[in-house]
Order: sequence, then C-alpha cells, then structure tokens
Amino acid sequence: MFEKLKKENFRLFSRPSEIFYLIAGAFVAAFGVVEFYTPGKITGGGATGVGTIFYYLMNADQGVVMFICNFALFLLGVKVFGLRYGLKALIGSTVLSVFVSVLGRITDYRGILDTSDRINVLLCAIYGGVCLGAGIGLVLKSGCNTGGTDIIAQVVGRYTPLSFGTVSFIVNGFIVLCGGIVMGLEGALFSIIAMFVSSHASNVVIMGFGTNIAKAVYILSEYHIPEISRRVIKELHRSGTVLHGTGMYTAKGKDVLFVIVPNQQLQSLTRIINEEDPSAFVIVTGAYEVLGNGFLSLKKVAEKEHH
Repeated sequence: MFEKLKKENFRLFSRPSEIFYLIAGAFVAAFGVVEFYTPGKITGGGATGVGTIFYYLMNADQGVVMFICNFALFLLGVKVFGLRYGLKALIGSTVLSVFVSVLGRITDYRGILDTSDRINVLLCAIYGGVCLGAGIGLVLKSGCNTGGTDIIAQVVGRYTPLSFGTVSFIVNGFIVLCGGIVMGLEGALFSIIAMFVSSHASNVVIMGFGTNIAKAVYILSEYHIPEISRRVIKELHRSGTVLHGTGMYTAKGKDVLFVIVPNQQLQSLTRIINEEDPSAFVIVTGAYEVLGNGFLSLKKVAEKEHH
C-alpha cells in the first residue's frame, strides 16, 4: 500500500501552514480537554469523552486512552477507506493524544477554574467547547482529522442508509450517557452544552463564517475535471454531477463539476482542486439543507412535512 501512495506522489502536507494548523489546533483542543473538560467532569463525545470516563474510573492517562481508541478506529478506517485516509486520521489523533498526556501530567488535570462552584462547571463546558471545537477546526484545515466518532459515522454511513449526523449523534449520545452514569446526571447535561458549543466553534473556524451543514461547490476547470472527480470519489467518498455549459465570452463548451460536501470536508476538497488545477475557478455556497444519500433522509423529511 505504501508503494501505491508513492506512485500517486502522496504528500502528508502540501504547505508549511498545514503543519502549523495541525500543531496549533491539537494544542488548543488538548488545552480545552485538560483545563476545562476533565476538571469539570465533562465527557463531550468521541475518544475525548472515553478518555475522561476512564480517567475517573481508574485514573488512566487520558491521552493514552484516546490514542488506543483512535488507533483501533484507524485500523477500521484503513480497511474501509484506504491507507491515505487512515494516515491522516492517525496523525491528527496522535498529536492530540500526545498534547493531552503532556498537559495532563504538567497540570495534573487541576484546571484553571474552581469546579466546586457549579457556575464554573458551566464555564468549563462553554470555554472547553470553544477550545476543543476551534482546535479540531484548525486540525481539519491542516488536511488531517482527529479520528474518533467521525470514522465510525463514515463507515456506518457507507453501508447503511443512516446519515453521518445521525450516526455521530447516536455514538456521542451513548458516550455522554456512559459519562452520566459514571460522573452523574449533571455532568451529562453540561456535556451536551459543551458538544453544542464545540460543534459551532469548529464550523466557525473551518468556514470562517456560517454554520450550515454542508456546502455546494461548483468547480470550473479547463482540462482537469476527470482527475478532480476521481479524487473526490476516492478520497472524500462523495459523488457529484458534471454539468455541460458554454462560456459566454469564448462560446466554447465547458464542463462544471457540482459537488455537495459536509463542512468538515471542504478544506480537503479545496486541497484536491488546488493540487490538480491551481487555476481552477471555484464557487462555494451554503447548503442550508441537503436531502438524499449521505445526508438527511429525503423520505423522512417528506413524511415529517406531511404530518
């Protein structure tokens, strides 16, 4: 598999700024976990939540637990989506786990707020969510990701009619429920607030604006539409539509690739377009609601409207 990546001229990072996004994002996310989430007994979701639960159950190193969870998911991601996808997930999740372990050992998870005050626990949920969400957003801008429930959601979504958002909600909800059993109902309620804040913070960092669930992208390229289409299918596991049009000034035929991607994949799509055709013309618009395969169920929405 490594030979195959070599033949494809695979590079982990195409720009130095992506390394900065990875390191800075992982540090900010780890800071939110160590200084806010863990002291406030806030589980959040994904491997971070599992790490918090095991920390309070058996005083386990939270970063190590996160790494073990994500490594198992890395193997699953490689099996289903290939080595390229798995490496990106492994790098992001490993850097995050290392920062969590290091910061946890330095601070002993004491946090910067007195969590005996319930108001401070609420602040931990809010500011921890901001840090974790913003950090994950920066990691995604590097082209990597932090693994966790995203891998599970993508795998399940590939083989079932369930959407990415539905699977993420179910898995993260189960983790929060387990956290509530271990650390109390109040912690679970604060965790829900933290997850909401984290989700919005991540969207703001990734997009710079807006919080729509997906983006509609029009890609105009003179000769590289087939290559871009192939990589969208192979690397993002998305499809699209090639539209045939005519240039108004040149009166020549042009192909336009129309793709819908979730917010978290827009950075990866932009990278693919730039690598294939730096002179491409790209239009990105907000998609308030996307119905169909891989997104919201058209049938369920129609039935809901009917009732």
